[in-house]
Amino acid sequence: MFLRVKNEAEILSKLGIEKLNPMQLAAKDTLAVHENVVLLSPTGTGKTLAFLLPLLLQLDPACEEVQLVILVPSRELAIQIEQVVRQMGTGLKVNAVYGGRAGSKDRLEIKHRPAVLVGTPGRVADHLRRAAFDTAFIQTLVLDEFDKSLEIGFEAEMREIIQLLPEVRRKILTSATQGVSIPNFVGLKSPKVLDFLADKLSQLEVKKVLSPTKDKLDTLGLLLSNLSAKNGIVFCNFKDSIERVSDYLSEQGISHGVFSGGMEQVDRERALIKFRNGTHPLLLATDLAARGIDVPELDFIIHYHLPQRAEEFIHRNGRTARMNSQGTAYILQYEKEPLPDFVGNPNLVKLHPTSPPVPSAWCTLFISGGRKDKISKGDIAGLFFKQGGLGPEELGIIELKTDCAFVGVKTDAVEPLLFKVNNQKLKDKKVRISLI
Repeated sequence: MFLRVKNEAEILSKLGIEKLNPMQLAAKDTLAVHENVVLLSPTGTGKTLAFLLPLLLQLDPACEEVQLVILVPSRELAIQIEQVVRQMGTGLKVNAVYGGRAGSKDRLEIKHRPAVLVGTPGRVADHLRRAAFDTAFIQTLVLDEFDKSLEIGFEAEMREIIQLLPEVRRKILTSATQGVSIPNFVGLKSPKVLDFLADKLSQLEVKKVLSPTKDKLDTLGLLLSNLSAKNGIVFCNFKDSIERVSDYLSEQGISHGVFSGGMEQVDRERALIKFRNGTHPLLLATDLAARGIDVPELDFIIHYHLPQRAEEFIHRNGRTARMNSQGTAYILQYEKEPLPDFVGNPNLVKLHPTSPPVPSAWCTLFISGGRKDKISKGDIAGLFFKQGGLGPEELGIIELKTDCAFVGVKTDAVEPLLFKVNNQKLKDKKVRISLI
């Protein structure tokens, strides 16, 4: 185990954060004195750090059993929280468990007990049924985005998990949605509610674009051409629609990634990696991407289809204009189609003919070695700079995983780079490096 960070200032320094925002400060103070807390705050305001910072500093680094369980509604959110805990540099072991990968892999990882276990309710419940770890030291349970977990049918598993964690004394619930009732089975007694939903100084603009046809594909293509060199998400309501829109964008030469529940987990993760490092400045997604995923600051989101409910409209829009930054939500409206009341009266945008967006200057490389091979980001950068002859401006984001890594590289530099670094050694392992 590496050296444990001792205090809040060191953690914030590691994360590159100068100071906590008002919501995070209130959460820190509240969690110091209240056992049961409900934290309501918009998407993108830093709820994850708000509960992680005080909770991790209260854990016992000498304890070799699981002490904190965090339940989340999606695999992506589980992975994101796992990454944040690691980036905080506390030295506390963390593991994410979720459906879509072998349970045996989970069991191997948690054989060396993590202090923090984060996962989806179905997979966490499965490990508890198998008595995969001792529950005697788990006194804190976090239900992150609890409303979403209830909405997508995790109630039975959440009820079972609470019953199987008899030593839990503290419960923290978070949501970005107002007015969600907390089920009795949660057993939340006299919770302290922190409501910051009305406090976000959003600079979000909502605009509409009229389409002369019900199809809206050509209007989408024209809008994206007008938004060239910007990054964003296009939301669709159905998997079939995503496939159809994706085919159209490909025909138009518009680079994009796809993210939906019908995809394999590895493909969803790679789509997000390529989106984060700029290989794909555009992501075509269902509401699965409306919250709980780790994405960069977005210039815009587009409602190719409007959602059925106001809550999902809010969550989609919350992917842009985050943390007081600017952003625009565009609504594609067939000119004979009425808008639902929750949309309001957005301003109309006139589009003008222009060239399609230029392809991204970045691509993504896969490396067949990761943390378990003692490989660091510095090792990868060193290989690419020294042996690969890459310039600093040609190296983008490096994402290090347990058994592999992904690297953003300028497209023009890829071919000569691969010739020099593929099948070379990183630490003591010869790694395969390829374009994905």
